[in-house]
Amino acid sequence: MYFAVVILLLLVFPVASVSIENIHSGHTLSMMLLTGRWFVFWAVGVRLFLAGMRQVIQPQFTAEKIFGLHGTASFAIIRELGFANLSMGLVGIWSLFQIGWLVPAAIVGGLYYGLAGLGHIPRKSKNAKEYTAMVSDGFVFLVLLSFVINRLF
Repeated sequence: MYFAVVILLLLVFPVASVSIENIHSGHTLSMMLLTGRWFVFWAVGVRLFLAGMRQVIQPQFTAEKIFGLHGTASFAIIRELGFANLSMGLVGIWSLFQIGWLVPAAIVGGLYYGLAGLGHIPRKSKNAKEYTAMVSDGFVFLVLLSFVINRLF
């Protein structure tokens, strides 16, 4: 289930949304703007919001399945991470309705994904879920970095 959610929210849904809006917009919006809009909505908004919900409600999933930590000592920290993810997720979702929030949401979400991806690299005993998180974090970081550079320069 984890792999399907990651693939859907970080690739399939954003690409489908870009394609659908591009067809229906009459090519009035640039592909980079559409890419930023929909990757921020799905990857920063929906993905981080759902991850935050799970981390707040069920911290043992992140502890055990992603990081291989057992016991309850890490749960308070994971819940705090969940609050941060909920907050970033809400900003990403709201950016769909407030265009002025799009670049700031891309910057914050992109930095989060980039730094989180880098944080996975030195861990020697990565399981499949952590490896998936590392690769998908790097992919979203690069997409959002491209969008931000395009919008700011």
